[in-house]
Amino acid sequence: MAPAGMTYKAAGVDIALKQSLIPLFGSIARTTAGAHVIGGVGGFGALVGLNAARKMRAPVLVAGADSVGTKLMIAFETGCHDTVGIDCVAMCVNDIICHAARPLFFLDYIGSGKLEKKVALDIVKGVARGCAQAGMSLVGGETAQLSGLYKPGEYDLAGFAVGIVERARIPKPSNVRAGDVLIAVASSGLHSNGFSLVRRVLLEHAKLKLGSNIAELGCTLGEELLRPTLIYARVVVELFERFKISGLANITGGGVLENLPRVMPENTRAILERGVWPTPPIFDMIQRLGKITRAEMDRTFNNGLGMVAIVPAREADRVVAHLRRREYGAYVVGEVRRGKRGVSIR
Repeated sequence: MAPAGMTYKAAGVDIALKQSLIPLFGSIARTTAGAHVIGGVGGFGALVGLNAARKMRAPVLVAGADSVGTKLMIAFETGCHDTVGIDCVAMCVNDIICHAARPLFFLDYIGSGKLEKKVALDIVKGVARGCAQAGMSLVGGETAQLSGLYKPGEYDLAGFAVGIVERARIPKPSNVRAGDVLIAVASSGLHSNGFSLVRRVLLEHAKLKLGSNIAELGCTLGEELLRPTLIYARVVVELFERFKISGLANITGGGVLENLPRVMPENTRAILERGVWPTPPIFDMIQRLGKITRAEMDRTFNNGLGMVAIVPAREADRVVAHLRRREYGAYVVGEVRRGKRGVSIR
């Protein structure tokens, strides 16, 4: 028989704490709410009107889901939880905008062993900041208390983004032609990929401390590793509105080698010229300390390439100029040629 007086809270699930957080989450979410949000945090489901579809002939919803991954372990060790929410939004939104989608709304999922009020609020505040950067609404989510599944002080964070696009404007791989130009939009650093290798090299092998100031980085190691993923939504929406964009690739896990071919047809090959774009120093540091081959770096990290746009040659200078006016690093990094689909970096 179970001992008398056992409770859900004693088993590790604090319902009262979760309920007390709902209105706080709601107030945070309301700072991002657009006119299309009918009902957000607190209901069984978020209600979002498709106002944007009224002016479209054939509207298409574009959805994406992703997580922050093992970058969260840096947040656990440093106690800094206010930026990983931005990463969560970025990892989802930067995917759906490759289809020319205008972001509409976002939901998050936080799973933890023991719910901690300040940590949860810091995470959601970061998610809201990311949504504001993307021009979308935070409409809801789930905060799950999973006693025994996570170690004390640990949690998981995932997100779900939905955008909308006119069907005729969705870029197709068949639009890419030999002679098109590759334009890179700079990353802010590691973004949220490759952290299993990052931690192995810097923390386990090199024995570096997250609180140590690193001269070549110009900040502490922890600050560099927690630098948020850039959110490209607003400027990408502008690019698709103003220019002919044949294809756009988000350079995430797998690097440029795996992500760029996803938006190219079978008979084309991307040729990139190494050295024509700046590489943030964190990548050189990881490669040097881990004695990592260039090929392994290329298939693991973004190496300074946040997004790569494929544009007709006649559009290249105007696209670069527009990106730089918006204060993004932008560089012509190569071209598309005939050949077996893939990427060569020379």
